[in-house]
Amino acid sequence: MTDSDPDADPALELRSRRTIYQHVRDNPGIHFRALLEALEYAQGTLQYHLRRLEAQGLLEESDDGKYTRYYPAEEFDEADQAVMNALRREYARRIIAHLAVEGALSTAELSDRLERSPSTVSWHLSKLEDADLVTKERQGRSVEYELRDPERVQYLYTIHRRTFTDRVVDRLFDLWDSY
Repeated sequence: MTDSDPDADPALELRSRRTIYQHVRDNPGIHFRALLEALEYAQGTLQYHLRRLEAQGLLEESDDGKYTRYYPAEEFDEADQAVMNALRREYARRIIAHLAVEGALSTAELSDRLERSPSTVSWHLSKLEDADLVTKERQGRSVEYELRDPERVQYLYTIHRRTFTDRVVDRLFDLWDSY
């Protein structure tokens, strides 16, 4: 086995394990239920193979507070995983897209753009802040949020765009690309 060829790893000798591993490589940050749905393995079978792949150092697990997500080992550092975890959640992804394209925005501005209540947007923003993806700064009576590392977000979104199904965000990032 060579370090550069994980497919030569004995842990991947089973077709089912190779299939799981490849699906995670193709969809980094996928959560357990989505894997279960996409691959149609029995829950226990999938759990067993995921544990084996982790034990062999081929996959890493990341907990985003709601889901356990899976990544190919050593391809995503913690900061990348935090971004990908957020991009995998619909409203977090949309908030991130608006912040990436428009810069700093208040909760009220984001609420208008997303057509969601300020409390819902605020909840998502607090999760993004907990993940260290946004910063906040008081501007008079409101608080404005801004992406901590917009270049990282743009890079990861661009590279993994095909694994996200969100035309709204695609259009926003297309706008950003056109500048």
